[in-house]
Amino acid sequence: MTKLTGDGAARRIVADIKEQIHNGAYRPGDRLPSTRLFAAEWGASRTTVTAAYGQLIAEGYLTSRAGARAEVAQGLGRAAAPKPAIAAAPRHLSAFAQRLAGLPVPALAQPARIADFRYGDLSGADFPVLAWRRAMNRASVRRGARLAYGDPQGSADLRAALQGYLWRARGISCTPDRIVIVNGSQQGLDLCARLLLDAGDRFVIENPGYLLARQAFAAAGGAAIPIAVDGDGLRTDALPPARLAYVTPSHQFPLGGILSATRRRALLAWAAREGAYVVEDDYDGEYRYDVAPIPPLQTLDADMVIYAGTLSKTLSPTLRLGYLVVPAGLRQAFSAAKRLTDRHSPLLEQEALADMLASGAYERHVRAIRRKNAERRALLLRALADRLGASVTVEGADTGLHVVIWVNGVGAGRVGAIVAAAQAAGIGLHPVSPLYDPAGPQPATAGFILGYAGLHADALRQGVAVLATVLAGFR
Repeated sequence: MTKLTGDGAARRIVADIKEQIHNGAYRPGDRLPSTRLFAAEWGASRTTVTAAYGQLIAEGYLTSRAGARAEVAQGLGRAAAPKPAIAAAPRHLSAFAQRLAGLPVPALAQPARIADFRYGDLSGADFPVLAWRRAMNRASVRRGARLAYGDPQGSADLRAALQGYLWRARGISCTPDRIVIVNGSQQGLDLCARLLLDAGDRFVIENPGYLLARQAFAAAGGAAIPIAVDGDGLRTDALPPARLAYVTPSHQFPLGGILSATRRRALLAWAAREGAYVVEDDYDGEYRYDVAPIPPLQTLDADMVIYAGTLSKTLSPTLRLGYLVVPAGLRQAFSAAKRLTDRHSPLLEQEALADMLASGAYERHVRAIRRKNAERRALLLRALADRLGASVTVEGADTGLHVVIWVNGVGAGRVGAIVAAAQAAGIGLHPVSPLYDPAGPQPATAGFILGYAGLHADALRQGVAVLATVLAGFR
């Protein structure tokens, strides 16, 4: 008979002996057969059985003494009957963890047969596969003799390349040492929250506004002061005392207003009086259509404004690459916080992006994707006009990658039913109402965010056609 040998046979013997111990066939103190006898019973080589016994001794299942057979270790009797799986309450949670536990849990995205208008998605077909692959290959080949941790602020090559890009694309003048590479702008917001807010500190935030920003600041212990927005962005006529303000001045999220020059000056004057910082989220600043590019707030005061940018709206949200431009006085704090958080963002991807920026491939890609999304935007607006006409009011179409529609004559109380009907009809529809402060006034009219950057032309047309049919049943 061929004897069982090798690691696989040893693993099978180990698993069999463990099962017999747990089932009570072997009890604490029982001696196991000698390796010679066990090998004969199993048809295994003695070397294999000896290796299996050695593994069980190392794991604490068996004990051994010189010249004696291995014994089952004490405390390993028959396993108790399994208890029903009940999530035990944590022994202790920090105040931060308790605040996190109090935040609403987002629902899992449901697949849509025809079109999902979820904001933030990009079309997979738009990703610059060849340019990215070439850049990644070059970055891989250029690896150093030693693979080591890098600067927590990010690759020096990438920060130098971003300095030039931000000057060309957004008019931002900064030195590379004021740029911090982060895992998407969301990590940047989290760092701002942890470094600038203590428990109980107040922060100003747009209402409606970006939900994950509000949650990041609240999780750090901040107290939200929601401020209404209108067509000119955040209303600055009566800003209260606070430690921080979060704004999206170039394209207010979600309603699309652009912060006026007067309000920009008023916001910065408020920050100077309060000794506060302004966090400027320029989440989709590359996309301008019917208006000229708006200079970032950071260009007006680099010492009070923290500028947050992202690659999620130009390359892919899956890459998790973003950046902050911080005032000189905050550089050390952000660098130290980034080091403790995750050492640094992935270096290979950073070097690939630096390569694309240096070669001009990234800016060529931005120009191409801007044209494609301008075409999607035009198609969506045309379809909304043709299918829905005056039954909806469209906001925020001049910039960015989404629009907001308000369904005229339909109350906000019917939003849930509309979303369910849309899902049943094959489209994903996402309401505006969760972006409003839950403790304040809510919109009276049903409103929805329509993201279009992830959809091809046919999906946009069919999606709007289905949307028109769904809404017809609620008017």
